[in-house]
Amino acid sequence: MLNVTLIVLCAGNSNRFKLKAKKQWLRTDNMPLWLFVTNRLKEFSDFKDIIITSNKNELNYMKNFSDNYIFIEGGETRQESMTKALDQVKTEYVMVTDVARSCIPKEVITELIKNKDQADCIVPTLDVSDTVIYKDDTINRDEVKLIQTPQISKTKVLKSALQTEIEFTDDSSAIKNIGGSIKYIKGSVKSKKLTYEDDIDVLKSINPPSTNVFTGIGFDIHPFENNKKMFLGGININVPYGFKAHSDGDVLIHSLIDALLGAIGAGDIGEFFPDTDSAYKNIDSKILLEDIVKFIYNVGYQLVNVDLSIIAQKPKINPYKQEIKSTIANLLNIEKQFVNIKATTAEKLGFIGREEGVAVQSIATLKYYNWK
Repeated sequence: MLNVTLIVLCAGNSNRFKLKAKKQWLRTDNMPLWLFVTNRLKEFSDFKDIIITSNKNELNYMKNFSDNYIFIEGGETRQESMTKALDQVKTEYVMVTDVARSCIPKEVITELIKNKDQADCIVPTLDVSDTVIYKDDTINRDEVKLIQTPQISKTKVLKSALQTEIEFTDDSSAIKNIGGSIKYIKGSVKSKKLTYEDDIDVLKSINPPSTNVFTGIGFDIHPFENNKKMFLGGININVPYGFKAHSDGDVLIHSLIDALLGAIGAGDIGEFFPDTDSAYKNIDSKILLEDIVKFIYNVGYQLVNVDLSIIAQKPKINPYKQEIKSTIANLLNIEKQFVNIKATTAEKLGFIGREEGVAVQSIATLKYYNWK
């Protein structure tokens, strides 16, 4: 086994990518891109450990996909993520790559490892074939190189190089800043980085997302509380009582959130918004739903439809159905026709039949975001 740890940086927000899904969560078949990249690199070499940095909001979800890797919360910047990951590294050498380089060929990895002891940092580069202008002056393109990742470094040197407030865009720049030695090797055009929407062609060699659909079921129930506003499906119901709850008690939205999370295998509402957290005291449940919808799109899904069943002896639901449908459709970013609402009573049976509360059952259907 090599005395090398692999770090895969996946904590970014994809701000420049501009698609609905983050680039690290685009699917090939059923596999998110970050897992595809990591598994592929693992096949190329026998790394001692593999560390994956994650956005803090996605860390628990990412852990669902594999037990073979070390997952840690990344930082706000690439450098912060690297520093956190390096704290976990126990090997003499460390290889760092960006998930945006999704199709790195095996020969680049092999050459990096073969040269690992030739300098403090080994870096793949590309020659420049076009004319280069720098500050309005033409410069010799033979003296210009394009830097790529992954790069392999001596762990102690890289850790030392990052003990600064200066932000570097790659490992070699940080190491060069402290006088470390750099060796350049031949990179590959196949290692092109996926940064902007127009770069999507770099994924042309991998399979598109599967056409699978995913269904989740949610259920919630709340008792009434007098002298409190009632919110159901994101709208105010004109009755003199509301729901007893830590938040505003919108039983429909809570049920819907669980259905959405269930469809993507992301747990339940309590894992995202615990009722022990004062930040969610009396919070508008529409805000919670907006956060979950953003999360769902970020991790590579899109909604197909939802079907909501309200079980209530009181209040009367029919007068509010259309307004609820419109509100939910807007919150989910889908057309109103894909939101269905059914209302029924409990035939005066049990907790609901005694007019003590309301229950809602939700079903949500999702599919992968189709980047192709």
